[in-house]
Amino acid sequence: MENSNKENINRESSTYSYSYVDQNRNGGSGKIVRVKKPHPVRNAVLIAAAVVLLVLLRMSLVVTGENEYTLIKRFGSIERVITSAGLSFKMPFIETASTLDKEVLLYDLKASDVITLDKKTMVADSFVLWRITDPKLYVQTLYSRAEAESRLNTIVYNSLKNVISSMNQSDVISGRDGALDAAIMVNIGDALARYGIELISVETKHLDLPDDNKNAVYERMISERNNIAATYTAEGASEAKKIRNATDNEITILLSRAKAEAEKTIAAGEAEYMRILAGAYATGERSEFYTFVRSLDAARTMMKGGNKTLILSEDSPIAKIFRNIE
Repeated sequence: MENSNKENINRESSTYSYSYVDQNRNGGSGKIVRVKKPHPVRNAVLIAAAVVLLVLLRMSLVVTGENEYTLIKRFGSIERVITSAGLSFKMPFIETASTLDKEVLLYDLKASDVITLDKKTMVADSFVLWRITDPKLYVQTLYSRAEAESRLNTIVYNSLKNVISSMNQSDVISGRDGALDAAIMVNIGDALARYGIELISVETKHLDLPDDNKNAVYERMISERNNIAATYTAEGASEAKKIRNATDNEITILLSRAKAEAEKTIAAGEAEYMRILAGAYATGERSEFYTFVRSLDAARTMMKGGNKTLILSEDSPIAKIFRNIE
């Protein structure tokens, strides 16, 4: 028991100190007891050790957000890449942590002049959407976002210039509905993959003529459109004249055919009429009667009006009729 008490006293002595006081402090004749007091030096050491442990724990924890990558480096070399959000650990003083953006990023290119296939100058203003797909390759090749944006600017601008230089100005203007941007993306291809970057899209914000020659170009375009309109008008008038001439010729041919058919019909009718007359007056008596009727018709025609005098020659058919009556 004495040994056990001594061990307990030794353990307690490592943390606490003791003093002896008289219970009856005023009178001084009371029982002497031992009083336990905290040991100031040892407690300070414990507090310092706890602080150091907390600092080490804080230096060991790595927090990764939803929209970022965390790169763990050991002596400047990338040891591992954390892609999932949450807590992870690193070795204090030996490993360091840095972050990269995981979300889609926007880079706005500076407006610049480009020349079309027909030697027309235009001003192009575009932006790109991109993101980091391989953080380790990105850091090893580009080092910083400024360097990445510089490479983006160079590659996208060269592609924009190459595509527009292969198109006429009218095709460039008509391609602003998305065809131009698609052609730029095809031209770039996977040129950014070697930097650990994915190019999501290239968008053209503004595509116009330079201010110093915009009015002249507009006037020239208006003049060209007027010339094209005049050409279309002349071609239309020529086609209309051809159609009218062809129609007139067709009408003339149809009228000629109709007149010819009418003449044939009239001639056939007269021939039939003469045939009928010939058949009706084939005998001598019928012939004389016909001559008599025709002579009366002729006399009736000549005696129209107020003058009823009829002068006939001796060989006139009417005179012969009256002479035979006598």
